[in-house]
Amino acid sequence: MGMVFMYILAVTITVVLILPFHELAHGFIAYKLGDSTAKREGRLTLNPLYHIDYVGALCLLLVGFGWAKPVPVNMRNFKNPRRDMAIVALAGPVANLIAALAGALLMTIVTVIGYKTNMNVDVFDLILSFFEYYIQVNVGLAVFNLIPLPPLDGSKILGAFLPTEVYVKQMMYERYLSIALIVLIWLRVVDIIIDPPTTFIITLIYKMVFGIAGLFV
Repeated sequence: MGMVFMYILAVTITVVLILPFHELAHGFIAYKLGDSTAKREGRLTLNPLYHIDYVGALCLLLVGFGWAKPVPVNMRNFKNPRRDMAIVALAGPVANLIAALAGALLMTIVTVIGYKTNMNVDVFDLILSFFEYYIQVNVGLAVFNLIPLPPLDGSKILGAFLPTEVYVKQMMYERYLSIALIVLIWLRVVDIIIDPPTTFIITLIYKMVFGIAGLFV
């Protein structure tokens, strides 16, 4: 029961704090590259009320994949629309990875404190499980968003490298590609796609956590 609560807590914190951070990153980078659409619509904020999509939040809790309300971006305001849109898109997954690394650093501090103070084993395990879930959720979101299918960030990143004629076709069939993504999620194919890179990144993070903690324990 305790582990379930920690998972729900990790997802809740991600929804309330990190998904807004993800969307703010998109909007802030877009603003720096010349598009003030998000700023004009009040989306350059960490206030979750401006970002939360309740269906997306529920999906994150139930299936591990979720979303917030997309920050509006007008590519026509960019000097190099496809390149700049790719940079804006990349900012979201990077925000999730930064959040995961921040959680890992806090996990390191807790680990050191736990060993130094002989913290109750059950309490210590619950706290560490929270950080494990939190890191897993955020790394998973980063990798998930890099899948090159609309409406995910990866499709916009890929668009910067596609030949013009292929890019135009991608835009024309965006609706159908989005449906394909939903089917892949329903068939659990997405799990197969993102599990290896997610596990690899999490393993690197844990090596960093335990490596740093080992210096102080």
